[in-house]
Amino acid sequence: MQDGKPAPFGLLGRIDAGIGRIETWILGWGIILMAVNTIANVFGRYVFNQSIYFSEELNEFLIVIVTFMGLGYATRKGIHIRMSAIYDVLPVKLRKGLMIVIATMTAVMMATLAWYALEYVQKVASRGRITPALQVPLYLTYVWVVAGLALAAFQYALTALRNLNFAEEEIYVSYLEIDSYEDPETAAAIQRHADATKEGAQ
Repeated sequence: MQDGKPAPFGLLGRIDAGIGRIETWILGWGIILMAVNTIANVFGRYVFNQSIYFSEELNEFLIVIVTFMGLGYATRKGIHIRMSAIYDVLPVKLRKGLMIVIATMTAVMMATLAWYALEYVQKVASRGRITPALQVPLYLTYVWVVAGLALAAFQYALTALRNLNFAEEEIYVSYLEIDSYEDPETAAAIQRHADATKEGAQ
């Protein structure tokens, strides 16, 4: 993927930019803390013969945060996995329409999963369970699942909205990223196929 046109100004653009900064901060510090925690635990185990008692639990907590916050980040950057063999050979207008359908359906699915995850978090919170090592409420771990799924739903909804303007030729795989190929050979092959299709039609 490559950077697309600047996002339209307005409320949605500002919200998207703000969420992007928060996600980047959380992901960056989550990975740094995992690295520091793991190194400190290894150092303590082999130098002082004493592991950090909460190290494993903290890493599990951080993995959940990075995984589900990364879901929204990957959607924003348009770097999620896509199966596009049929999609790639369609005309531009059909691809744009199909992208709207795909993004809308995915947004609904992510929002549904976020809703069920929220219900589960509420059940866990009502039981008052705490983690064995850190002694923090267990539901705090699962809150990040809800947040990540909700942010992914929001990003896919933005993608659908961004593609509603059929006057634009560009197809957006996210609110900011235009659908394109970095691999020049793949791009050239697709262009040759498109040219051959036009010649056949004439």
